[in-house]
Amino acid sequence: MTETTLRSQIAAVIPAYQDEKHIGDIARRTRERLDHVLVVDDGSTDHTAQRAREAGAEVIVHAQNQGKGEAIKTGLSHWLGAANQSSGGQDRQITWVILLDSDGQHLPEEIDRFLLAAASVTGPTFFIGNRMNNVAGMPFIRHVVNRFMSNQISRVCGQTIPDTQCGYRMLDRRLIPGMLGGGHRFDYDTEALIIASRTGYRIESVPITTVYTDQVSKIHPVRDALRFFKLMRRYKAVGR
Repeated sequence: MTETTLRSQIAAVIPAYQDEKHIGDIARRTRERLDHVLVVDDGSTDHTAQRAREAGAEVIVHAQNQGKGEAIKTGLSHWLGAANQSSGGQDRQITWVILLDSDGQHLPEEIDRFLLAAASVTGPTFFIGNRMNNVAGMPFIRHVVNRFMSNQISRVCGQTIPDTQCGYRMLDRRLIPGMLGGGHRFDYDTEALIIASRTGYRIESVPITTVYTDQVSKIHPVRDALRFFKLMRRYKAVGR
């Protein structure tokens, strides 16, 4: 893909909540790669939205916290609509949407890895980052939980996905309408993979760097675990 394609046909969605410390740097580095970067501030009470705007990103603010899933859906809806509208007499030809986290765990510089992967495939594809080739920097409990959940989700999806918990992703714009349902919070990441699989999309893994910052995880261990098991039970009952 050419530099023009990289900058003009790929859009980013960065869901953010209480991330004023990191979001400016992440948004700025993403803007160095792409022309279209959207931060969805999911009801933060700090300066997350301000820092994102200062870094040159478009910003949508939820009046109250709705969850990561809703923030992603807001961003996907924005780019789906923008692709069909004119901007300065030119259509925004958004063909792919990149999803990455706001806390520094995903390196914007690795967007190119997703683009290179997309250039070598044919057919409907959903790309997801894979940190499991090098887990030296991953806390042991996260490693164990990730392996377990990835095995479970892979079975439901009917294809092997080594790192289902990675939020660094890229999807074809044509898949967006099917992605606007599903869970509201962290369970959305899992349900998106199941929806994509059952829509006929191949899930392709892209090796990325494992990065852990000083950011405290926003996942609630008990509540979000219960959501996960309810989700898995529902889809297993429906079957393929």
